[in-house]
Amino acid sequence: MMQQPMPALFLGHGSPMNVLEENRYTQAWRHAGETLPRPRAIIAVSAHWYTRGTAVTAMEDPRTIHDFGGFPQALFDTRYPAPGSPALAQEIADALAPTPVRFDHEWGFDHGSWGVLIKMYPDADIPVVQLSVDATQSPAWHFEQGKKLAALRDSGVMIVASGNVVHNLRKVRWDETAPAWPWAQRFDQFVRDNLSWQGESETHPLVNFMQHPDAALSNPTPEHYLPLLYVLGARRGDEPVSVPVEGLEMGAISMLSVQVG
Repeated sequence: MMQQPMPALFLGHGSPMNVLEENRYTQAWRHAGETLPRPRAIIAVSAHWYTRGTAVTAMEDPRTIHDFGGFPQALFDTRYPAPGSPALAQEIADALAPTPVRFDHEWGFDHGSWGVLIKMYPDADIPVVQLSVDATQSPAWHFEQGKKLAALRDSGVMIVASGNVVHNLRKVRWDETAPAWPWAQRFDQFVRDNLSWQGESETHPLVNFMQHPDAALSNPTPEHYLPLLYVLGARRGDEPVSVPVEGLEMGAISMLSVQVG
């Protein structure tokens, strides 16, 4: 009997302070870790490893990267000592063929990956391999990479991608009582409305997201949006798609999270 495919998740990660804080977003991530089937390993796809070409972390003991500034010392003191998995790095490279995959021994886990995994799996006892997001490729290409990774879901591998589908730091509102910008609300709703859409990447509205009139303001650069496409690409047929948590913070950052399966 074939085991149930592992879920694939996109988590809107927001501020690094979510590592130290407890709120409805971190509670949703923790709940996912406690209730979903336990994976044998995790592929992490983070907005913060944006590269030329495709790379995977291929070391036994990846470091915890504190790729941010101006936060409390407690955040810099936090480590996420999950093991790496050179074997899974090879499985990913095989699945993505003929895309060339570089085996990286320098990177580690950036806050886009460990910042959410530390809530889902606080014991850091599940092997994690991080996959970079190739800045030189089109959204359709990233969606197709997700399709290639789907097969690994059948062997106990969970995909956990993170970014934010609306991410405009120049438009953040520091007054926490201020409403979200109308363009941010519209684009966030557009993403939500099309999560279950089925079809090829050429016609998928969320692959062609830059055609939306509010896309340029919602994503001045695409790296926080693209990880979502790996999760949507890894969806099988009419698999259910759900939203564990959502919300717009500081006017211009979407915390939408998406679960496939």
